[in-house]
Amino acid sequence: MSTALTTAPTPPAKSPRLSHANLVLAVILSSQLMVVLDGTIVNVALPPIQRSLHFTAASLSWVINAYALTFGGLLLLGARAGDLLGRRRTFIGGIAVFSVASLLGGFAPNSGLLLAARALQGVGAALAAPSSLALLTTMFSDPRDRMRSLGLFTAVSVSGGAIGLILGGLLTEWASWRWVMFVNVPIGVVVLVLGRAVLPETDRRSGSFDLQGAVFSTLGMGSLVYGFIRAAEQGWSDPGTIGAFVVGILLLAAFVRAELTAEQPITPLRLLKDASRTTANVSRGLLFAGMFGMFFFLTQYLQDVLGYSSIETGFAFLPMPVTVFVLSQLTSKVLVTRVNLKVLMLVGIGLAIIGFLVATQLTPTSSYGAVFGSLAFFAVGNGLSFVPLTSAAIANVPSEDAGAASGLVNVTQQLGGSLGVSILVTISSSAIRHADRLANATPVQQAHHLFTTGATHAFFGSAVFLMVAFAMVAALVRTPPAPR
Repeated sequence: MSTALTTAPTPPAKSPRLSHANLVLAVILSSQLMVVLDGTIVNVALPPIQRSLHFTAASLSWVINAYALTFGGLLLLGARAGDLLGRRRTFIGGIAVFSVASLLGGFAPNSGLLLAARALQGVGAALAAPSSLALLTTMFSDPRDRMRSLGLFTAVSVSGGAIGLILGGLLTEWASWRWVMFVNVPIGVVVLVLGRAVLPETDRRSGSFDLQGAVFSTLGMGSLVYGFIRAAEQGWSDPGTIGAFVVGILLLAAFVRAELTAEQPITPLRLLKDASRTTANVSRGLLFAGMFGMFFFLTQYLQDVLGYSSIETGFAFLPMPVTVFVLSQLTSKVLVTRVNLKVLMLVGIGLAIIGFLVATQLTPTSSYGAVFGSLAFFAVGNGLSFVPLTSAAIANVPSEDAGAASGLVNVTQQLGGSLGVSILVTISSSAIRHADRLANATPVQQAHHLFTTGATHAFFGSAVFLMVAFAMVAALVRTPPAPR
């Protein structure tokens, strides 16, 4: 059922009071960095969070999942809200919710309130993220300016996760784990003030919210993620695991049916009819699945196996955001006008595959050089592929569907990462259960051996994700037009 929204139309979109394009871009990029960064900033802080708030080993994973699931699950509704209520209004509201939730999470006295704050952060991010990308694509209409802005947006989106690991390590080591939440508050206040001043408003439109679709999609994806996580702990034959997958599939089927019958669906299924656009979205999701998995396992490998501190672990990832940023800029400003965009996608995905294959060779005694080699290949591959993939994912979308198309870009990014990590954790757990035990090894050596065995199998699973993406791009993506 759709809940009707009747509002009087407002005057046409107004020009920003401060029309400087760089200020507009800075606001959008700052908000994107904040919501992407929060997907990983808590990773390095998980051990002190567990000790402080008395999480069990199993429940600790929900500190990450509570954010990823509400963010990814409600993105489509957030995109629809931007289309109907006005994108600046929705953006400002989302940043406000995100900032308040971050403040509450920093003061959380127990595990339940922290998880509630993390879920509320996801709600705010779901409102802000699709409106920010929609504002960017409509503000910068010149093809060259749009490609430049997309290059910066992509660099922030891809490198934000690694920056979160670095910042999380610094804050945890120098202050407290609570500052991985508090850090969002001053950034959010600045974005709110500047956003109200420089962002243009779009028309409010009469329409309806597809609440059925939002509920079915959110609960369906959440059920699938829960199924994979439970499979890692209880096995595939566990009734709870089977039930979670059955419920998830039924809910997603109900979501498709709801979208086919809704008067104004949150996801116009006509957007999925373009094979090239859909393939670009799915491929981005697979790349983010691999990237989130790399963060998840390498963070633990560096700290628990190689003995790195929180700060050392964070800075070990520094080559990745630097490389991605430089390559994204080179791609958006130079390569897109000189190299076929489909070729850039395939070369980038191919290099990322090599990065994961290098990671499959890690051992409990490997040096940082081996880790750096894996990160370098993966970062160069991402820097080359994400700009053309993002461009293809929103190419030729009518203006009335810009919010929904932008929502799909963010949905595949967040849910791809969430589903990817849950699948890779299942692969790792299975590998550990079937791993050979070392003879005459100390308990610590045995633990390092088992974890590394599971992690390397997960890295191979990530490589398989990217092989699927490579094949799909090669077969289905049409070459997007390059700006001239």
